[in-house]
Amino acid sequence: MRVLIVSDTHRQGRNFYRALEEAGHVSLIIHCGDVEGQEHEFEAVVQETFGCPFVMAAGNNDFFSALKDDVEVQIGPYKALVTHGHNYYISMNNEFLKREAKARGFHMVFYGHTHRPLVDEESGVLAVNPGSLSYPRQEGRKPSYAVMDIDEAGKVEVEIRYLDW
Repeated sequence: MRVLIVSDTHRQGRNFYRALEEAGHVSLIIHCGDVEGQEHEFEAVVQETFGCPFVMAAGNNDFFSALKDDVEVQIGPYKALVTHGHNYYISMNNEFLKREAKARGFHMVFYGHTHRPLVDEESGVLAVNPGSLSYPRQEGRKPSYAVMDIDEAGKVEVEIRYLDW
């Protein structure tokens, strides 16, 4: 099973479409918020192109959206939380978010907000921030996304990928 994880597109859909193309066939797409009004457009493209589930959480800039702050999703044998992270003090670090996810029985948590990619497997919870496809803030400042592969035995591998400007 392959999962595409993106965040913080901030109404700049061009790189979202590039990530869709580069990721290849996926079984699930996750957007960790700050879609800023493009959720219906993105959902239509995902359904037309991939026909797979598309999970989106609301970000701090999704003011008039009907998206939920936290979304639970089952990914193979794993229970996952999708959130933007701004309600979990993520600007400081991801420790509070991981503790909350673990306390609520999640194996994985996907979040954004910081615009910095990170894969963190400590504390018994896999935490993934794909970074930002529009306004990256990490060294090198390349737009980023994550691809997660889960094999038949349940082994998980996550790769952060970067787009060239």
